[in-house]
Amino acid sequence: MPDFSLFHVAGSAMAAQSQRLNAIASNMANADSVAGPDGKPYQARQVVFEYAPLARQANQAATALTGMNSSFTGQTLGQPLDQPLDQRAGMGGVQVSSVALSDAPARKEYRPDHPLADEQGYVSFSNVDPIAEMVDMIAASKSYEANVEVFNTSKSLLRKTLTLGE
Repeated sequence: MPDFSLFHVAGSAMAAQSQRLNAIASNMANADSVAGPDGKPYQARQVVFEYAPLARQANQAATALTGMNSSFTGQTLGQPLDQPLDQRAGMGGVQVSSVALSDAPARKEYRPDHPLADEQGYVSFSNVDPIAEMVDMIAASKSYEANVEVFNTSKSLLRKTLTLGE
């Protein structure tokens, strides 16, 4: 039975980067907005990632493959063997823990003739920095692309492994 943890890691990274790309698209779409439904300027969204350990089923399968069980009392890399295999080996994926609102101040422009201008003639725009968002978009798409490549390479190697006996 093969260990599919690499597919879990690459798949979780692709899902996380997809959500990051969606947040970036939302930020770019609202970069020049003046007011949202609540009357306040749009605030940029930033996706926050966190470590996501492999599922318990993957741990049990990996433990069965390696032949290690909790009755063995030795140490592996300084960690007790009664911990799940993914925690001992540091294996796991990534998941979105939250979507945080940027605390950067709203961009202000002097437009005294605008209907939403304040008493001094300034209009508050969203705090989205389009250049930073484009850089984030490129980084997220490259990360997504790299994880697709990991997924496809793993799939190809698994297929070749299955044809070794032919």
